[in-house]
Amino acid sequence: MAPGSEPTAVGMSEKQTDVESQNKHPEVEVTQHDPQDPTPDTTSPSPNSDDRGLSDNTNVPKMSYPRLFWFFFYNFGLFAWGGPVAQIALIKDKLVVQDQWITLARFQRVFAVYQILPGPEAAELCMFFGCLSAGRVGGIVAGVAFALPGFVLMLLASYLYSLAGFENRYFNASFRALQPIVAAMILRATHKIADHSVRKHNSSKIDPFLVIAAVCTAINMALRINIFISLGLYGVLYTLTTRRLFLPAALLFTTQHIGYALYVVYKGIPSPVSLALGIAKTPSLINLFILGLVAGSLSFGGAYTAIPFVQVEAVLMGAWLPQRVFLDAIAVGNILPAPLVFLASFFDGLCGSVIGVIAVIAMQILKASVEGSLDRFKEKSVGEAIAATAQVGPAAVLYILALVVLYKFTNKYTTLLLVIVGAVAGQFLFVD
Repeated sequence: MAPGSEPTAVGMSEKQTDVESQNKHPEVEVTQHDPQDPTPDTTSPSPNSDDRGLSDNTNVPKMSYPRLFWFFFYNFGLFAWGGPVAQIALIKDKLVVQDQWITLARFQRVFAVYQILPGPEAAELCMFFGCLSAGRVGGIVAGVAFALPGFVLMLLASYLYSLAGFENRYFNASFRALQPIVAAMILRATHKIADHSVRKHNSSKIDPFLVIAAVCTAINMALRINIFISLGLYGVLYTLTTRRLFLPAALLFTTQHIGYALYVVYKGIPSPVSLALGIAKTPSLINLFILGLVAGSLSFGGAYTAIPFVQVEAVLMGAWLPQRVFLDAIAVGNILPAPLVFLASFFDGLCGSVIGVIAVIAMQILKASVEGSLDRFKEKSVGEAIAATAQVGPAAVLYILALVVLYKFTNKYTTLLLVIVGAVAGQFLFVD
């Protein structure tokens, strides 16, 4: 070969990439740009563009309605165990990371939009991907396929719990073991969602402003500041910071704490029932309907943001059911595969803030699931109270073991096996 005619490693790598691209997408013609040609390539977005990949649907497969139904029914409806956060993580891993239907940047943007809309965001994401594949009807098909298994199983589980769960010691023992396991599922799934929600678009770098939004939202929840104030506030703050309007952002950030301080001085620290509206004083059918309607309408940021509202209405104010039963209800909802023209930067900030909300709720569920409900001490003898306290240790061990398993094994059957093992382990650990 003549000197200089031997291809370089870089050239071979580029050719190999082009061949692999043609093999993967034979319908796409790969063209090479002549470096001596001054004409710019206007067909591809600039590498520095923040909108790169936000409208690219080239990898979305076109499916018939029956095939689309089975795809979402099998991949997400039957195996979306572990609650809404785990369901979102499963959808992202399958459709974005593995199959690459859309880019990660676009998924984060869509996820942020659904966070600000009320309703179960996991089902909404399935409907979004269904629309990409088969139009509007495809969105309905995908949503029904995702929700159907969980709807049927939730009705069955609720009926069985109402028959045997309140006083049956064997039933309660299994749920006592499942509560810390579910808490571990929520925390692990929160980590998976946060891993990409606080990163910059088209970059692997952490965005410090999104991390600050998550941490400050968690602090606001500890101060009992209304969740929806934090969501809107940090959406606006992130919009200002991305436009380098740091002075207005600092003034707005300071104003919220001044306002909170004045509220505390004149009215005291907000009570735990500050979110309650008093609409569910009795568990009648009409109150059940209104509670579900309002909770669904206020579930901005995801299903977990509705938990504090339902708790203060039905448990703290209405006293419909004890705290222990409420925890069991959360466990059932998380165990079963069921759904618990804007400024783009506003949604990014909102997404970071939501991570703080979900993280705090995960910690609250962890605390309640390990400690158990204080209701177990009411009208109990000293010996029974001591026995209930002794359950904290095994519950903590179950939580740690479940968390280790969830981080170690990523198979879609892991969650289901944990539920089965936890239910059996409860018979040995918590049956009096």
